[in-house]
Amino acid sequence: MKTLDAQASAAAGAADPGWLAARRQAALDYYDKLDMPSDREEVWRYVDLDFTFDDFALVEQPGEAHDIDTGIAAALPETAGWMRVVDGHATAVDAGDGRAVFGSLRALLADNSELFEPHVAQGTASDLNKFAAAHTAFAGDGAILVVPPGAAIEQPFFIDVQAATDGAVAFPLVTLVTGRSSQASVVIRYRSPDDVNALVVPNLELVVGANSQLKVTVVQNWGTNTTSISHLRAAVDRDASLHLGEAGLGAALSRLELQIDLEGNGSSANVVGAYFGDDTQTLDYRYTMHHQGLNTASDMFLKGAVQGESLSIFTGMIRIDEEAQKTNAFQTNRNLILSDGAAAQSVPNLEILANDVRCGHGSTMGPLDEEQRYYLMSRGLDEPRSNRLLVHGFFNEALERFPEPAIADVVTSWIDTKYRAAQEAGRV
Repeated sequence: MKTLDAQASAAAGAADPGWLAARRQAALDYYDKLDMPSDREEVWRYVDLDFTFDDFALVEQPGEAHDIDTGIAAALPETAGWMRVVDGHATAVDAGDGRAVFGSLRALLADNSELFEPHVAQGTASDLNKFAAAHTAFAGDGAILVVPPGAAIEQPFFIDVQAATDGAVAFPLVTLVTGRSSQASVVIRYRSPDDVNALVVPNLELVVGANSQLKVTVVQNWGTNTTSISHLRAAVDRDASLHLGEAGLGAALSRLELQIDLEGNGSSANVVGAYFGDDTQTLDYRYTMHHQGLNTASDMFLKGAVQGESLSIFTGMIRIDEEAQKTNAFQTNRNLILSDGAAAQSVPNLEILANDVRCGHGSTMGPLDEEQRYYLMSRGLDEPRSNRLLVHGFFNEALERFPEPAIADVVTSWIDTKYRAAQEAGRV
């Protein structure tokens, strides 16, 4: 295992083409200069980072992969292609039928680096924070999908991202590119065993070409001792649409910093999320929807619940440029607080510079509705079962909007199981 220094960066980038080597070196410079984020910074408010990068190291060889996830595998009996990334290393690839370029970042860069130069390591700026800098400086492998113009691929691609080695830090990169007038769907699964103390810093880069449609479903179920600090950046071109669903269930601390840039006229984004914290988990979401083109539209809809002594954080920003007239933009965040020791923070924000827009936001938090519980109990259900039904119904409104309905069914089952376990343990 290697500490994060110049030698580790050079080793990770030993096979880099020149353009990526330059980006890696610039990121390493930022990594050396930047301090670890602090909760004194507004963008890291409420989060206590009780670790440093010195607590973890890079692995030269990935740990043993887990078996195929039976829940996801059963939900996706047919895929357009699949791959596994373990501890930041691509370990298995089925590239599909060749209609799209899909596979290991390292392998594909070796074959045709010019195809990926406009996209790889371009999504998240390395000077954003120390985690973003570390990712570009030390990332070695990941997954790439490039859908050619005009291709309409119905079956989803599946990317299984795992952390398997105790004490390791990993920087998996997933880059998804859709060409003009194409269609594709991708399911990404993040997971690790509960006994693995790991730091994972994933970057997800989405480039949605003109008039194309991209659906992305992310299921985050890291183990209870894994920390994840992830970034997602999306650029959506003219008349293109992005449909993103994210389920956050695992990790000791999971943070997702998302920015979607609606660059092209007529572009749109639909973002839906469902998160459920338990014990001492912290689930942290920082979302920015940036409207730049004319006639753009966006909808952010997130529902979350916390129980035990867990904490959820949502800060959402809708930013509308002066040139982005005729914008329609909305964000909604609703939270259930299921026990006295749990807490939720919800901070929606608007920054509107255009004068011809429709824009709104809403935020709620509170316990289960007593009148609804009373109604269910009056129909013969006991209190625990009534509460389970209410929690199920609360999340259903979000999960039914997920891009891949079959994955939503799996997540629903996991949420139901998680809440029932908390009931049986007396945490709610």
